[in-house]
Amino acid sequence: MGDNLEVRTEVQLNLMTAGYCTHREWLTIQGGSFGSVRFPAMFAYIEHPRLGTVLFDTGYSERFFQATSAFPAKLYRWTTPVYICEEETAAHQLRALGVPPERVQKIILSHFHADHIGGVRDFPNAEFYYLRTAYRPLQDMSTFRATKAGFLPELLPDRFGERSLPIEETCSKISLNEGYAPFTEGYDLFGDGSVIGIDVSGHAPGQLGLLLRATGQEYFLCADAAWSTAAYASHRLPKPIVKWIKADWRQYKDNLHRLHVLHRQRPELLIIPTHCREAEQRYVLGSEIKGDARRG
Repeated sequence: MGDNLEVRTEVQLNLMTAGYCTHREWLTIQGGSFGSVRFPAMFAYIEHPRLGTVLFDTGYSERFFQATSAFPAKLYRWTTPVYICEEETAAHQLRALGVPPERVQKIILSHFHADHIGGVRDFPNAEFYYLRTAYRPLQDMSTFRATKAGFLPELLPDRFGERSLPIEETCSKISLNEGYAPFTEGYDLFGDGSVIGIDVSGHAPGQLGLLLRATGQEYFLCADAAWSTAAYASHRLPKPIVKWIKADWRQYKDNLHRLHVLHRQRPELLIIPTHCREAEQRYVLGSEIKGDARRG
């Protein structure tokens, strides 16, 4: 383990949304409403000064509907209504910004749920960074267990293993500067202090968050370690009934607590959960929330 490290190389960061799902809010946070609310599937488009375009997750794609057209995967679609159209996919949005999918060389995967890996097939030249502990448990699962775990293997591209760079094997593990406590260690993904991966397991095994700096502002993209800013800011857990979809409930509670403590100690650090509507409205590129996505 190396010396204490802080984020030291700036990148350009754009937060974007590729589709959304709906759930009853009261399930996701204590005190939430009984109404069905929108949970965006955000992803990050990062321009690295040396490596070019890097993505953190990809959100949904219309392949979700093909992958959930038969049982038991169809249960996923029934329990989690998904809304996405082609114009909202990561590849389409990047192309509109002048970034062809073929240019994307690196995709960091927080974990392997469908709302995070839905678009990876659209990037034929990308290498994939992820924690080995996120993928290994999924490889030998039955179709039913994979569905329960939120994993649809059809969403992964051909030769996925050959194109993978498991973080534990390819990146340096480092100690973090005390300013990130209670998070104390991470992975220097590109060897220059620009993007630091943090294990925030619980929601899924081997779930990865990212620390980075863009235009003078530090960000912690915490994936699904919290479902909203309100959850970590006020330290409100989901309803206990959602334990059955969490890989490790104790880890989930521990990491939500760590986010809460970090937020109180470093309120200037922007901690952004993937599915937070308030964060989407404030930070997503263009700040215009589309409400006309089609459901498959």
